[in-house]
Amino acid sequence: MNILELFQPIRAFAFDMDGVLTDGGVLVLEDGQQVRRMHTRDGYALQLAIRRGYHVVVISGGNSAAARLRLTKLGITDVHMSIDDKLAVLQQYMAERSLAPHEVLYMGDDIPDLQPMEAVGLPCCPADAATEILRVSKYISPVKGGEGCVRDVIEKVLKLNDDWATDHTPASK
Repeated sequence: MNILELFQPIRAFAFDMDGVLTDGGVLVLEDGQQVRRMHTRDGYALQLAIRRGYHVVVISGGNSAAARLRLTKLGITDVHMSIDDKLAVLQQYMAERSLAPHEVLYMGDDIPDLQPMEAVGLPCCPADAATEILRVSKYISPVKGGEGCVRDVIEKVLKLNDDWATDHTPASK
């Protein structure tokens, strides 16, 4: 089977935050504030996917008010932070939207992502994911976490479904 055949039926994207949407690093400031870094190209792809009618959910064990604010500004309404049981959150999300496993792409990078990755049709990871995650991934992005790996998988799905925008006209879906 060609790997691209797994990308075409995707209707929903689920992402971990730290190590996927961010580069996994945390800058700790003198006042104790923790700062994460995200890539603007990932942001563009997330916005476009939402405008085109795809579901997007972020499920993270971490917690960051600043990251939540950025994700919300991008149009992501389903942001779950401080989650211990990512699988339960993902399964509830899928059930509420009548999503079959083959319609869901989950991108994670570390051990807490193993179970949700095993519950979807297209488990993916960034190039710098943990060894255990690399083993269960059907697609390993050539891009590292926080450096555009989210854009990589979203762009594949949208292009395969003729939903990728190369101009600035609003999406009609």
